Amino acid sequence: MHTNGHDMGKPEGVQAHPSPKVDAEHPGYELQDVNVGGTVTFLAGLFGTVLIFFVFCFAMGKVINTALLKQDGEMNRFQTNLSQPGATLRGEKRDDLTSNAEMEQKQLGQVANAFPTPRLETDDGNQDITDLHTREDLLLDYNSTSTDLPSGTVRIPINQAMKLIVQRGLPKAPESPTATKLMAGETAPDIHAPLTSGFARTGYELQAIEARNERNDYTKAEEKK
Repeated sequence: MHTNGHDMGKPEGVQAHPSPKVDAEHPGYELQDVNVGGTVTFLAGLFGTVLIFFVFCFAMGKVINTALLKQDGEMNRFQTNLSQPGATLRGEKRDDLTSNAEMEQKQLGQVANAFPTPRLETDDGNQDITDLHTREDLLLDYNSTSTDLPSGTVRIPINQAMKLIVQRGLPKAPESPTATKLMAGETAPDIHAPLTSGFARTGYELQAIEARNERNDYTKAEEKK
């Protein structure tokens, strides 16, 4: 079967498409230049349309706003400029954009503050325990006075107090004239030294102390500069 460059792979009896004519008038590509004027005219018309639409919307907004202000009446001393964003009749901050979770937390805080102390812990005790230990540290590590102490009495740091106890010793308790009789089934208590001091900081508190120390170190470093 005779084949040429234009009908290879064609089934028998099917004529191949004729090759396009290629000469000086038909080189095979576009000979005309881009219509710059038409393109510029189209873009200018598009920009003009958008600009006119923007001006129209702005004018309509002004008209609607003026009509609403006219309907509300003139300002008096009990009102503020409501045209300012976020303004209210009494000048307070608007809460309409506050999330529901935040508003619920505020309401829960107001309800919790209405109860007398002591109250239940609302944050799993993390912050409450931290505050308690902080107050204890202030009482144990620094000199202080308070109204519950006798006149002229001052609290001293616990380390200093322990040194004084080691030097002076503890006063002896007065001996009981008669021994306490044990009832049937009772035994005398056997007192041992505790294995721990009974004081342990929580993980939350350790993180807060570490963050506070880092902040203090940074502040000191900045002051030295």
